[in-house]
Amino acid sequence: MDFKNTILDAIGNTPLVRLNKVVLPNSATLLAKCEFMNPAGSIKDRMAYWIIQDAEKKGLLKPGGTVVENTSGNTGLGAAMTAAVKGYKCVFTMPDKMSQEKINMLKAFGAEVVITPTDVPGDSPEHYVNTAKRIAAETPGAFYLNQYHSPVNIEAHYNLTGPEIWRQTEGKLDAFVAGTGTGGTVSGTSRFLKEKKPGVRIIGVDPVGSVHYGLFHTGMLPTAHVYKVEGLGEDIPCEAMDFTNVDDMRQTTDKQAFTMARRLVREEGLFCGGSAGAIVHVAVRVAQEMGPGKIVVCVLPDSGSRYITKFLSDTWMKDFGFLDDKEELGFVEEVLHARPHEVVTARATDPVSRVVELFASRGISQVPVVSDKGRPESIVHEVDVLRGLHSGKISPTSPVRDVAKPVGGLIYPKARIEELYQIFEHDQVAIVVDNGAVVGVLSQIDLIEFLTKHKRNGAA
Repeated sequence: MDFKNTILDAIGNTPLVRLNKVVLPNSATLLAKCEFMNPAGSIKDRMAYWIIQDAEKKGLLKPGGTVVENTSGNTGLGAAMTAAVKGYKCVFTMPDKMSQEKINMLKAFGAEVVITPTDVPGDSPEHYVNTAKRIAAETPGAFYLNQYHSPVNIEAHYNLTGPEIWRQTEGKLDAFVAGTGTGGTVSGTSRFLKEKKPGVRIIGVDPVGSVHYGLFHTGMLPTAHVYKVEGLGEDIPCEAMDFTNVDDMRQTTDKQAFTMARRLVREEGLFCGGSAGAIVHVAVRVAQEMGPGKIVVCVLPDSGSRYITKFLSDTWMKDFGFLDDKEELGFVEEVLHARPHEVVTARATDPVSRVVELFASRGISQVPVVSDKGRPESIVHEVDVLRGLHSGKISPTSPVRDVAKPVGGLIYPKARIEELYQIFEHDQVAIVVDNGAVVGVLSQIDLIEFLTKHKRNGAA
């Protein structure tokens, strides 16, 4: 007889399926790893099961215990399924942007779900990660899964996902494309694949608004913003996101993710989620870049069953403007090049009088404060100097550091222009950083002038 002892034995060994209709002409072979075919419907089944087993072996989770985790839904479902089989209780925290389907599915497994606000900073007590930590600390016998920072997350994909892909492709793959949420999938899988074949290219995918893209390209934490796609990206640095073996990081918009995800369902028959759309959007372009004769593998992380009332609904897509024909705006570097000007910066030890002179002579209202190597450390605004002089806390001879404020609005030149809107909404200028140094400062008027010229030329 051929059977599994429990449903947990059905985790993994998901098929690789060739994509056909969404692939561009003269492209590499593009294979999709159908992780939505795991028993709880996502790639997170692997990691949740692996971490819980590891906790049992280490004595961190004992009979009668409670599994606590912050989740966008998929890790919670994998953990809830595992807990149901093993007899543990579960409490999960989720941001309020997550689909009702995910919430209902978690409750169906018997889990308690705590909903937290999405649009709060990463250090807020209301943030879903911090809420989960508090619940774990207050609950006797609780085990905090800690998917964002646990090295065991990486180990799961090193031991499970990587070997499967290697075996299924017979080691012939040339590139691997995966999303960067907690970072475990791309970190663990890439570590295994690079050990086997150092020349394989690893490409991470991050949504506009997440921090991974900026961290990878600048080494500094950019300003995070809300985005619609679920299970992809993050607003805090994750220790499970190891960039060591990642060769490139690409960025996608919500519209690109949802448009491709709907195509995958309707044209390829693959009932997958929005994060799969983002990953395939990038993978299609990687396959075109690599050309015929190469093999690219990408990940379809979860099932479309979680998103029936979201991107799979025409009404929802229309409500958020994802079905219109509005063109993509382009990249930040295009705005920068459209209005070339010298980058004006100051040092922390400069006198305030120098900054005042820069305000007056350059017609600017803020100056980034940089290190000896040009790395942004803080920023000085006109209003900060005005308030400091008025209150008597500083004088013209005071060092700039006495009036400087934490720098925000960091952005990479190849980030999408759409990210600038989020920065400007927080009354910040955009500090454009490349190779660790400030290469430009963009204000709202810079973007207005760019769009005015762009629209005028487009109309012509």
